Amino acid sequence: MATRSNYDHLVHIVSHDELRLYELIPNVVWVFDLDKHGWWWGNQAAVDFWGLSSRQALIDKDLSGDTQGARDRTKQTFDLAAKDGLTVDPWTTYPNGKPKTLLMMHRAVLLGPEKHRGIIAYINEQVNLGEQPENLLMMEAMRYTRIPATTFTYEGEPLVENPAATEAYTHVAERSAETDSCAFVARFADLAEGRACLERVRAGEEGRWDFIMQTSTGKRRHSLDIRRTRHPLNGDFLFLVVEYDFTELYNALDEVEQARAKLHDIAMKDALTGVHSLHYMQEAAESIIAHAVRHKTTLWVMFVDLDGFKAINDHFGHSAGDLVLRETARRLQGTIRAEDLLARIGGDEFVVLLAHDTSEAEAGAIAARILEILEQPVQVAGQEAVVSASIGIAGFPNDGADLEALLKTADAAMYGVKKGGKKGFAFVG
Repeated sequence: MATRSNYDHLVHIVSHDELRLYELIPNVVWVFDLDKHGWWWGNQAAVDFWGLSSRQALIDKDLSGDTQGARDRTKQTFDLAAKDGLTVDPWTTYPNGKPKTLLMMHRAVLLGPEKHRGIIAYINEQVNLGEQPENLLMMEAMRYTRIPATTFTYEGEPLVENPAATEAYTHVAERSAETDSCAFVARFADLAEGRACLERVRAGEEGRWDFIMQTSTGKRRHSLDIRRTRHPLNGDFLFLVVEYDFTELYNALDEVEQARAKLHDIAMKDALTGVHSLHYMQEAAESIIAHAVRHKTTLWVMFVDLDGFKAINDHFGHSAGDLVLRETARRLQGTIRAEDLLARIGGDEFVVLLAHDTSEAEAGAIAARILEILEQPVQVAGQEAVVSASIGIAGFPNDGADLEALLKTADAAMYGVKKGGKKGFAFVG
């Protein structure tokens, strides 16, 4: 609703009686109320123009089917007329469902006791916009753009399409017949998505949505900009679809995402042995420790360092050392439980996280099995290579509140085993 502070310079028409002189004008004159979006008054020429029986029929005419674009343009006209005093521009109206393009003049006024925003419209002359240069230029622009643009009926059949749309969907007539679908739906790779989109448009929705379309060159990802419009000859509701192909952009972003996932996977796995990396164990340990805190359970971290590994590298070479590390990882993985975690943290050092509630005796038994399995010879270049291990074991929560603290204390316990002669395990403290 208008306020006096915004439009106090406009003429205020309180009642229909003030418009009686307009009855003497043979040209069409009507007054439109923006705030109720309907006619407020019209002279006899206006009533005849719309093919109605009375002025009241004009006032009662249902305009609920008007598009938001039509409402916006009416407001823009009012604002411009309120600012400049008078506007002169072409409008297309639809008396009896048939379009008439008119050159109209508008003045902004205030209407009734509530001072609604209003427009007095005077029809100057009827024009043929098909002969206007700007419309011809618009048609040329639509012809030469590489963006498919199509106007459809509400039944989903194309009325007008530019060459780009024709080229993109040369197969649609055949697919439409095969699938018993309208042409609009037949453009979609997923016909169900096409039907759902058509129903949204029929319900009055406008917007921009992304779909996979079945084009002449295969499936492409298109962003569909869909707007309602009117037929320029009969006034029927139509919808305009402009399609933007973003397949290459999507594929490029998908490649980036795949590369990121691959890098993440690399960061999470040890490249040589295929077991988890320390980075992975650090991420996993957060949730495992949080679970242990909630349920008041005990966890154990084992720091496993191979004994005699340097001698294998020196005697057999680094490729043989790599083979021993891979075999060590395989044996460790086969010894611990499925729910436990194994990570190589560098060189000949491995970490085992016993991830579920385990007693100290059970942890010691697992460490003893690890020592036993690792002592078995590894075949290297036709010869037997033998390593053993020193293992330090730290318990949560007594020996540390997080993985970093547990690794530090387990590492210290492992060095104690090394100093005591290697080939054994020891708990912290």
